[in-house]
Amino acid sequence: MLNTETIQSLIDSGEGYNVEFKVRAPSKVRELTEEICAFANADGGYLLIGVDDNGQVVGTNLENDKRSAIQSSISEISPALHCELYSVNVEGKTVWVIDIPSGKDKPYIFSGSIYVREGANSQKLRTVEEMRYFFQECNKIFFDHIPCSWFNIDTDADEQAIKDFRTEAQLSSSTGDKQIFENLELFTDKGIAKNGTAMFFGKEPERKFPHAITRCVLFKGTTKVYIIDDKSFGGPLYQQYLQAMAWLESKLQVAYKIEGPGPREEIWEIPLTVFKEAVINALSHRDYYEQGATITIEMFDDRVEVSNPGGLLPIVAKDFGHKSMTRNPLIFGLFTRMHLVEKVASGIPRMQEAMKEANLPEPEFHTEGMFTVVFKRQVTNSANYDTVNGRVNDIVNDTINKNEQAILNLLTTTSALNASEISKYINKSLRMTMRYIKVLQDKNLIEFRGAPKTGGYYLK
Repeated sequence: MLNTETIQSLIDSGEGYNVEFKVRAPSKVRELTEEICAFANADGGYLLIGVDDNGQVVGTNLENDKRSAIQSSISEISPALHCELYSVNVEGKTVWVIDIPSGKDKPYIFSGSIYVREGANSQKLRTVEEMRYFFQECNKIFFDHIPCSWFNIDTDADEQAIKDFRTEAQLSSSTGDKQIFENLELFTDKGIAKNGTAMFFGKEPERKFPHAITRCVLFKGTTKVYIIDDKSFGGPLYQQYLQAMAWLESKLQVAYKIEGPGPREEIWEIPLTVFKEAVINALSHRDYYEQGATITIEMFDDRVEVSNPGGLLPIVAKDFGHKSMTRNPLIFGLFTRMHLVEKVASGIPRMQEAMKEANLPEPEFHTEGMFTVVFKRQVTNSANYDTVNGRVNDIVNDTINKNEQAILNLLTTTSALNASEISKYINKSLRMTMRYIKVLQDKNLIEFRGAPKTGGYYLK
């Protein structure tokens, strides 16, 4: 049984792949049983009743007849599944815990249906084809769940990766790193870290997983004949995402809409949101068993292609754009906790809508073998214009990316800021901010003045 401290730690860590909150027991207990079945078909987890969606402990009371109804409903899961149901006092209020094991006899079926865990959500497999595929796959070990014997949290974890995760997931500073790892079930039952743990939080995981990198290539023209730029980004997966986005921003054209005294609006030739979706999807859903290929971002004069090894799973292919199932539930769950995945199966529609709003062709999807999404570029000549009477004009600068420009804008009005202050303003990690500052210093655009501890950066 979990104690009060552990329950509080789970609440502080928030909902996710292994934890779900309920304000109260639903009137129809089968709704709980569906969630329980989904947890059993995954890695197990905890249903905490008496906690709202924001992680506030509100407390609840489960009468004897309600507890009996829940246990009776759980008994309808086949094969038989034993779950513990008990109460814990948290902040002077009663929280009921349903402790669900990772089932040893998957798949588990409730009312003739299989329920599976997808990120922080549960979903029902509705068709015979979906169920058949799950039966075929239920004995397959997810790559990100395989024990990773070389990873030691004390010596191999990247401190910045953990810090970034804490920040983006809005986790309490009172919970220790190891406790968070345990809450997220990033270790096996024997206390060994999983592959997904090492790839998400490890220092230079590409040393052990050389295929787990993101390669960005800029070509001249519309074919793969002449390479202008070729970068490969390793490191923790979230850092790969940041580096890939920074690379894209440095290559794409951006225009500025200047109206009145307020800040100018950035208008990218292709909306950045579609790349955020595409890169996160690639990192989350790629087939890491395939070691002969990497995630690639290829930019041509007329298009940008984002590809990852592994085509669509059969369950997803039947209802593409509306159904989601990941090959890497642990990694997908971590990105979900960082709020980089807004809603399961919503990424494709959001990309389509963003391209439509930008008056660009909808993205093309190629799903056999490699999953590739193609974004068409507008082939235009870059030009610089002024803005008069609110007229929208293009100011294209292909040497200064968005974040570097934000730093220049900031120092135009406020000098003597240190790197930490700049990072908060542009909403980037200190590490990424220092990279942007170094680029601007190398371009002789800014300089540091004063003592190392008290000085700051100025425009040159």
